[in-house]
Order: sequence, then structure tokens, then C-alpha cells
Amino acid sequence: METTILPTISSNNTTMVTMAPQGNVTELVFMQTVACKAISGLFTWAAILITCHQIYKHLKFYTIPDEQRWIVRILFIVPIYGFDSWLSLMLFNTNDRYIYVDTVRNCYEAFVVYNFLCLCYDGYLGGESAIMAEIRGRPAKTSWITCTCCMAGTTYSIATLRFCKQATLQFCFLKPPLAIITLILQSYGLYRDGDFNVHSGYLYITIIYNISVTLALLALAVFYQATREILKPYDPVLKFFVVKSVIFLSFWQGVLLSMLEAIGAITPVSVGGTDSEKLGSGTVAAGVQNFLICVEMFFAAIALRYAFPYQIYQEKQPDRVTTSTRTISSRLKDTVNPSDVVHDAIHNFSPSYQNYTHLKEDQKKSTESPAPTTATYP
Repeated sequence: METTILPTISSNNTTMVTMAPQGNVTELVFMQTVACKAISGLFTWAAILITCHQIYKHLKFYTIPDEQRWIVRILFIVPIYGFDSWLSLMLFNTNDRYIYVDTVRNCYEAFVVYNFLCLCYDGYLGGESAIMAEIRGRPAKTSWITCTCCMAGTTYSIATLRFCKQATLQFCFLKPPLAIITLILQSYGLYRDGDFNVHSGYLYITIIYNISVTLALLALAVFYQATREILKPYDPVLKFFVVKSVIFLSFWQGVLLSMLEAIGAITPVSVGGTDSEKLGSGTVAAGVQNFLICVEMFFAAIALRYAFPYQIYQEKQPDRVTTSTRTISSRLKDTVNPSDVVHDAIHNFSPSYQNYTHLKEDQKKSTESPAPTTATYP
């Protein structure tokens, strides 16, 4: 233990020398430096500006709400992911407090998976009835790459679409409770990132999360294989690649960092340059993850501009039509209204609808007889 000589002044103006203990001085890691905060901030705010401009353009040229509602929700992943990760880096030296900030990001990623499926499902392809008219009775496509070999010998039916929606909805509804449980365990000292001990909540939450996210990923793969041909006019490959990269590559990136932590490649670091207080290795791994996400969101923002361009909707808007700020605000409220998620969950999980397919409003109006809101397929 090193000591530091500290001069003090007594009440009779006599100078006294005291010996104060001091921890061993250590170098700061990159996440603790001003350079890290500056670089991550530069990438983050550039990404936010690029994406917010794109969101504004979609709201200004809101000519196809059934598509752009889902697109705007997807685009919000960049500001939410980027700002959340940057703020977490600002809290790096406060040990586990970043977990409270990351909760918002973790919940929104599940929402994006669901909205991307809805964009293809309801926005591009016209809903269950239109999709079933195209794929009903066709042999299921399988691939070991997408882990759909178990579907060999089956045909597409309404149950296929039900699985796709249910698998993404369960991920969407499971993430908030998991986040709340994480915060509760954290407050009692029973949760620490990267701690795979059987007495730690991290192990069990990670297992549940892995199962849930795997089902959601499988659902997207099944849906893409079933509808690949009819999705071709909408250039689905780039959209699938960008969205799945942002969500699932960042997830596996976190898993890799946890593995590096488990084998000792990532070790605890000191706070303030001394070893008197240390940050856990889980906090260090989370800091690396947050820095990488800040940088990655800049490239994601650029990729999303090409994946979901607003120009195709701008062309559909009549000339000399001006959009007021109030109109844009109203459209924004429409995109953030989550009521459709609740209605979709009821329709897909209720036993009463298991053998029926939902008809959209325009499809119901086009029928000559007063048909019910659902139609059945054998």
C-alpha cells in the first residue's frame, strides 16, 4: 500500500504532516477515457440526426400508412439504441447502474422484431387472407441454414402464419417482464452481467431470453421462406438483412463478450485510476458492447436509409400539398399507438380464432355480402 504525504494546518498555525493511504495507481481502460465518450457520442448523434431526418420525411409523405406506420417504428431503433448505449457509457464508472438504462433498449428490440414482421405481413402482402390465397397447400420450404428442417413433408396453412405471429409476439411480451425481474434481482444483489453461477439470476434470465429470441428468429425465417416469391417486389433481402443484423448480431455480440468474460479475457478494472474500487468484469463487457453499438448505429442508420427509402412514398403524394406541423404530430401519434399490438395478440392467441384468418377493413368492404370479420380455411 502506497502512502501520500498531505500537509495540514493546525489551529495554532503549525504545519503538520500526515500520511494518507492511497491505492495502487492503475491506467484507465478505453471506456473510461474522454476519447471513448467523444467518439461514441460523435457516431451516436450523427446516427440520430440521419435517422430523425428519415423519420420526418416518412411522416411528411405519409401516403401509405399501412406500410409507413411499421417503418417509422423500425427506424426508431437507431435513436433508442444509440442514445441508450451512449448514456450507459456515461454511467460506466457507476458499476451496475447502466442496467437501468439498458432496460429500454432491451424492450424495444423485441418490439422491432414484431413490427418488421407486421410490415411484411400486413403492410406489403395485405394481411392473412391475401397471404393464404398465395401459399395455402404449398410444400413447406426447408433449410438447415434457417433451422427449418423440422418442417420437411408439411404444407403451409393458417397454422404457419399463426406460429410466425405468436413467436414474435411472445418475444415482444416476454421482454418487459424479464427486464423488470432483472431490475428487481439487481436491487437485491442477485443479478450481475456475465455471472453464470447457479445462484445468480443472470443464468436463468439468459436461458429464457435465448429460447425466446430463437423462436422469434425462427418465425422470421419461416415467414421469409414461405413468402419469398411474393415479397420480391419489395426487395426483402436488404430489409431482412439490416433489421436482423441490428437485432440479432448485437445480441450474439453480447453473448460473445460474456464468453470472453467467462474465460477471463475480460477482467475487472479500477475506478478513478486506483484499485481501491473496481468495476466488475460484467460491467466492462457491457461497456465494450455499448461502445460497439454506438459505432454500429451510425452504419445502421445509413443502411436503413437504403432499406426503407421515403422517396417512393414522396412520389405518391400529389403536387402542391403542404404538410403542417400539426399533421406530422398526428401521424407520429398514430405510429407510436400500441393498441394494434394488443388486438393482434388477442386475435393470434385466442382459441376462437385458431382456424380463422383475419380480413382487413378494405377486404371486408369489398365483399358483396355482409361477411363476418374473419374467413375460414380448411
